[in-house]
Amino acid sequence: MSYFFNSPHLRRFPWVIPLLIFLIIVGVYTWAIQGLQVDFEVLRSSWPYITDFISRLFPPDWRVLDIAIKALIETVQMSLWGTTIGAIISLPIAVASANNVAPRWLQWLANLLQNAVRSVPSIILGLIFVAATGLGAPAGTLALGIYTIGYLAKFYQQAIEAVEPRSLESLKVIGASRLQIAQYGIVPQVLPLGLGYTLWMFEYNIRAASVLGVVGAGGIGFQLKSYIDGFEYTKATTMMLVLLVVVTLIDGFSSQLRRRLDSM
Repeated sequence: MSYFFNSPHLRRFPWVIPLLIFLIIVGVYTWAIQGLQVDFEVLRSSWPYITDFISRLFPPDWRVLDIAIKALIETVQMSLWGTTIGAIISLPIAVASANNVAPRWLQWLANLLQNAVRSVPSIILGLIFVAATGLGAPAGTLALGIYTIGYLAKFYQQAIEAVEPRSLESLKVIGASRLQIAQYGIVPQVLPLGLGYTLWMFEYNIRAASVLGVVGAGGIGFQLKSYIDGFEYTKATTMMLVLLVVVTLIDGFSSQLRRRLDSM
């Protein structure tokens, strides 16, 4: 492969490589759109149905604002505990997955565990815990906790693997123990990134919790589904607007906090 890219013919015609890459990309996307079997005529004629559905969502019914706020508080509580549980469990899995810390066999097992968790959709996790604990917030909290592991473990792993290796080598040279290397070499470099990833996951879990409500796992999603099932679209709009406001506020707060952490 390296001989191909360094061949004298390609040096004479440097435009060949970009052209090949472009053709490969076009081929991949053509293959993908053919597999989707998109009927553009149906899409073109569907606009009246889309606009009709959207028109039924307005104006919002503010009489259910108190219900929306209570459901939203429950959603934030679910996300807070779910993210915390997932973060605590993710940390040792991330350490076991990092190629600059753990032995190869342990990396393989930890990465397999991460992939297994990520391959299970959040709704399936919600159904599992609803079956175990019944309808309500506990099922959603546990589902979010497990769902969080699949992502935060990977994010933490990447942060650990991005640690400057020379600083670790310096600590090894002066005779530092494994615990001291972790305390003085890894944690200071990983902490800002890890906190930033955790804040992002908390924000994401608030939206994910609303999806879990579809299977009865509590929070604002449960109320949202109930209103949609009852064709009370204006009440559903109130739920979505309250969720939008809170997610926007949390996003702004977490973005500022992440910038401060990055400047540490």
